[in-house]
Amino acid sequence: LVTAHRRENWGAGLANIAAAIKQLASKYPDTQFVVPMHPNPLAREPMLAALSDEPNAHLVGPRDYLAFARLMAAATIIITDSGGVQEEAPALGTPVLVARDTTERQEGVEAGTLLMVGTDPARIVSEASRLLDDDAEYSQRSGRVNPYGDGRASERIVAALEHIFLEGKPAEDFQTGGMRSAVLRRLGLDSLEDAEPARV
Repeated sequence: LVTAHRRENWGAGLANIAAAIKQLASKYPDTQFVVPMHPNPLAREPMLAALSDEPNAHLVGPRDYLAFARLMAAATIIITDSGGVQEEAPALGTPVLVARDTTERQEGVEAGTLLMVGTDPARIVSEASRLLDDDAEYSQRSGRVNPYGDGRASERIVAALEHIFLEGKPAEDFQTGGMRSAVLRRLGLDSLEDAEPARV
């Protein structure tokens, strides 16, 4: 899954990201590269120019939030310059290559759920290839603990309110499970929990 639109990458940065995806699409013809296109023509043009003729590069329209969350859950890896994706994808166990030189989500870098690759095509191709080719590396990266929580805050809040106002059971320790399970339940995709990840 690829998203690229940030103003700091307009011009050469987006062209470099697009060039990297073109190389990856050629190197991995059995892998599907899904690229939701940003509405801004300045963000769209480099992707259209580089990827329109690649049969395994799918240039699609913008997705609503739930559809995009499903794409993140199904993706093998995500290459992005989006800040929100940097926070959300680790909840799903999806490794993220950040196509920027800096990030405000430093805790994700420190936790190893994000890897900064900038917009250098060689670096993007190298790191994406490592994740696509090396099962041990992929397992290690996708198994990192999400620094943004476990996705069960609402359950804790409800349990605490029930305990306080309805004299219910005290809130249990919600350390089991994880954010991926919570998000998949919310999206109605529980069946993906035990499924072999699709290469998207």
